Amino acid sequence: MLAGKSVRKVAIIGGNRIPFARSNTAYFGVSNQEMLTAAINGLVDRFKLKGERLGEVAGGAVMKHSRDFNLVRESVLGTQLAPETPAYDVQQACGTGLEAAILVANKIALGQIDSAIACGVDTTSDAPIGVNEEKRKVFMAINKAKTTGEKAKLAVKLLNPKWFMPDIPKNGEPRTGLAMGDHQAITAAEWGIAREDQDKLAWQSHQNLAKAYDEGWQKDLISPFKGLERDNNLRGDSTLEKLATLKPCFGGENGTMTAANSTPLTDGASAVLLASEE
Repeated sequence: MLAGKSVRKVAIIGGNRIPFARSNTAYFGVSNQEMLTAAINGLVDRFKLKGERLGEVAGGAVMKHSRDFNLVRESVLGTQLAPETPAYDVQQACGTGLEAAILVANKIALGQIDSAIACGVDTTSDAPIGVNEEKRKVFMAINKAKTTGEKAKLAVKLLNPKWFMPDIPKNGEPRTGLAMGDHQAITAAEWGIAREDQDKLAWQSHQNLAKAYDEGWQKDLISPFKGLERDNNLRGDSTLEKLATLKPCFGGENGTMTAANSTPLTDGASAVLLASEE
C-alpha cells in the first residue's frame, strides 16, 4: 500500500484476443478455459512474459460450467506465465472484463501490485446445460438417502416424462423475464433512437473493422485460434440498403432492432496487460 505517496499512474501496455466467432461455428464445443488460455498465452508471447510472475490475473465469464469454479486460475496454469502468478475470477454480468480491468488498475495505482492482466471470455457454443430442477432435487435426495430401498424408491421418480427435457441457460432478466433485446427495444423507444440510426451505426462498425483488418491494425492485437484469423461475424460487404430490408426481431412490428443491427451470440476471449508507469 502507498504510505504518504501519491497514487501511481497506470499504463495499458497492450492487449490480445482470439478472433471472435459466431455461436456454434468455429468454436463449437470449445471451453471457456481453452479460449481464455489461448488469449492470455498470446499476450504472454507478444510481450515476452514467459516464466514471469505478474502481480495477478483477474477475469471471468458470464456463463460457466460448475467445473469452472476457478476458471482464471486454471487458465493461467495452462499458459507460459509463472505458475506462482495469483489469479482469480470476477463476475459482473456483461461488465465482467471491464470490472476486472478497473480492479487490477486500482491495485496497481495503490502500489499493491506492479503489473497485472485483466481478461474475459464467454461462449454459448459450450453452454452449461443442467437437468430439470425437480429432477435435480430427486438426485440430491437419492444422494442423501441411507438405504438401497430408499434410493430405489426415489429413483423411480426419475422416469417422469416431464423431467426429460434439459434445463438450458435462459436469456432473461430474473426480475422482469425479458431478454436483453427486449429491454433494449424499450430503451430505444423511450429515447427515440431511430431504426436508421441503429442501422448506420452497425454498418459503420463493420466497415471500420474490415478497414482495420485490411490496413493491418489488428495484426498485433489478435492471435489466430482454431483456424480463424479474423472475426467470422464480420460483414464488411453489407450495405445500408440490405440492413433496411430486415424485419425487427425485438419490439414487435414497430421495433427497431434487427439481426443486423444487434450483436449476434458470439464466442471469444481477450486479455489486457497493465502496469505502473514506473
